[in-house]
Parts: sequence; structure tokens; C-alpha cells
Amino acid sequence: MVLADLLLIPVYILLFYLFFKRKRKRYDDPLLKKYHLFGFWIKIIASLLFVLYYSYLTVGDSTVLYHYEGNNLYHLILKNGDYLKYIFKKGSDFDLSLVKNPYNKGYFKDEANFMVIRLDALLSFVSFGSYAVINLFFGCLAFSGLWKLFLFFYDQRPKMHLQFAVAILFFPTVVFWSSGLLKDSLCIAALGWLTYSLYGLLYKRKSILKNACIVFISVYFLSVLKVYILLAYVPFFVLFIILRNIQGIKFKLLRYVFAPALIALSIYAFTQTLSIYNEELGAYAVEDLTSSISHLNEVIDARSGREDAASNFNLGAEFDGTFSGLIKISPVAIGTTFFRPFVWEAHKVSQLLAAIESLLLMFFTLYILFKTGPFRIIKLIFSNPLIMYCFLFAITFGLFVGASTLNFGTLVRYKIPCLPFYTITLFLIHDKIKSTATEKKLTLQRQIALSSL
Repeated sequence: MVLADLLLIPVYILLFYLFFKRKRKRYDDPLLKKYHLFGFWIKIIASLLFVLYYSYLTVGDSTVLYHYEGNNLYHLILKNGDYLKYIFKKGSDFDLSLVKNPYNKGYFKDEANFMVIRLDALLSFVSFGSYAVINLFFGCLAFSGLWKLFLFFYDQRPKMHLQFAVAILFFPTVVFWSSGLLKDSLCIAALGWLTYSLYGLLYKRKSILKNACIVFISVYFLSVLKVYILLAYVPFFVLFIILRNIQGIKFKLLRYVFAPALIALSIYAFTQTLSIYNEELGAYAVEDLTSSISHLNEVIDARSGREDAASNFNLGAEFDGTFSGLIKISPVAIGTTFFRPFVWEAHKVSQLLAAIESLLLMFFTLYILFKTGPFRIIKLIFSNPLIMYCFLFAITFGLFVGASTLNFGTLVRYKIPCLPFYTITLFLIHDKIKSTATEKKLTLQRQIALSSL
């Protein structure tokens, strides 16, 4: 950071504080006001730590690609207004002779990378090109999406406000890696807004035009940045909406008729969408996914002796490149997503912190498993639409991320969309267990009281 950053940071923090304070005044619920204020300051602190981390401790896309080239585009536009046209063009149409670092030329072919570069350039006009301030913009945008995700779950189970806040607003990995100039910040923001607005559009049926516009914008950003998040998430969320609507039907026969029909329709729509987006999915396309994962494992094996591959890892399971082979390694891949790096695999301070967090998540998972039992857990998951939707998305997303991401630095960032949902699944199961135990205790007490009369 330079002197200009130190002068601008307090000013922009004040501006963001006043902006969110105005939003906070709309809430009558004191709990929402408390969580919103606390969540805001957590995100601001995380954004500042993110800046320090990428400025002094490591190098990465945030600085050497997104800000480096975004700031370059910003200065090009200042010198010559004709270069403004590149803001509205695709990255593949960018004049590569204008790229500041020749090693970055290949990244402009990926529209997801250029989207972040484009936004960095645009935000430079209101942040004086300050990297620290641009990170604050990205962090606050992510916070707005996380807050909407929290509101959605709060609407489902108001009494579980603390658990939802922990899983969404205060989860360390999610907070930190969605606090800076990365695609992940934009994705988590879009995911939160998509959830809240799609719920308002399809279930509550309120503010139809507003919610439809937000859904469109969210879908657009996710389709450009990481379309596989969109395709892994929407089917399970729509399934949740369908089941919630069916629960409102009083006539049981209609519920039994509509449920399978609507579920089958949603599965068909999902498979058709996958075929349409097959090219955009690239390595995540159904027909290429298994071969891509197999190739990644071979690359990791070839690089295992190199010094710069310290953060690379192997799943420790043989994969034959087939879909059935992917299913066979699914327990290892899912376990990798949620429970690795292990403490002994951490080579950096950041990885050690992630390892401790993963260890705590593992302990919580084992506690729920032993407390409930595997068969009862399965019954709870598929008998409750909210638990089922959170679990299916978390596990499906965790499978593909764990199987195709063989670097701990990348894994920690890529898994943040599914971490809140997995944690919420555990919290919901735990709450259901407690509620059932309390009901049994009260029933027993009533029976004892009646027998004593």
C-alpha cells in the first residue's frame, strides 16, 4: 500500500458505512440490525487483511493479473478515450499489444478473467486507481450477497439466526476469500442475490419486476464467471421451491401427483440446459469432465517433485477417467473439499488456518453423524426440503471441486460457495435432533403426569 491508499481507505470505509447504515434503517428487527452491522465490520476487516496478504505475503491473480491489467486499461482510457470501447468488448477482442505484461495475454481469452479486469478498470475511475479501495468495493459487494443469503435462511428458520450467521456471515474461509479483487467475490455476491430474488419471484411472488431483473443480472454474472456454480445450484434450489409449494397443497392426493411430475420436469430441464451449455462448461462439461480430472491427476503427478508445486496434492485414489470411476472416488473427493488440507499438509500460514478450520468442520460432522446415526441422517435429509436442497448442492459441488482442484491454494477459494450450505445442513440436522428429543421429553412428562392422576 502507498500513502494514497492510507488516505483513501478511511474515506471510503466511512462512505460504505453510511451507505449500509441507510439500508440497515429499513429493518425493524433488532437482530437483523445487529448481524448486519457486525457482518459489515467483519467484511471491512477481512478486505483490509486481504489487501495486506496480497500486497506483502504472496502474489496471485488479484494483483499480477486483475489489478495490474485493469489499472493499465484505466490509464489507457485516461490517455485516449477511444480505448473506452474495450470496456464493452469481449476479452478475446482486446488488442493484445496493449497488454502491460506479455505473460497475461492468454488470460484475456477467458471472458471470466476479463470481466474482473473490466470491473477493476471501471472502479478505478471512482477509486483513483487504488487497489485497496477496489478491494473494499468487491468485499462490500460480496457482503451484500451474503446478507441476502442470510435473509433467505432467516426467513426459513428465524430461531436459528446465530447458526445461519456463523455459516454465512462469519465463516472465516468464506469471509476472507470473498473480500477482495477475485472472481470468487463476484460469484458469492451473485449467488446470494440469485437465491433471495429467485425465492421472492417463484415462492413469495413479490416485487416481480425487481426480482426478475436481479435474477437476470445474477445469472449473467455467474454464467460468465463460473457457469458450473449456476448449473450445480439452480436445479436443487428450484426443487426446494417446488417442494415448498407442494407442501402448501392441502389435498394429499394432489401433492403425491404433482411432486414426482414437477421433479421429473425440473430434471429434464436441467439435462437440456447442460447440453446447451456444454461448450461453455469446458472442463466441467459432462462429456469432458472425467477425462479432464484424469488429466489433472497426471499433471500433478508429473509436477510433484518441483519446488513450486508445494501446494499441489493428490487425491490418493486411482481414477480411471470414467463416470463410474468418478462415483467411486466421490467419498475421497468430497472429503477433500470439506476436510482438507489436513494440519500436516499445510505449508503456509494461510493453509494452516484453513486446515484448523477444516479440522473443526470434520469434528462437527463426526459429532452429528454419531449423534444421529447414518440411516436417520438420510431420512432427515430427504424428508425436509430445506435440508435436502442444502445437502445436495453442497455434496454435488463438493464432489466436482474436490475431484478437479488439486492445489490447496485454489481449493480453499473454489469451495467457498458450498461451505455455507454444508455447514447449514449440519446445523439443521442438529436442530431437528434437539427438537425431536425435546418433544419426546415433553410427551414423556405429560404421560407421567396423566398416569399419576
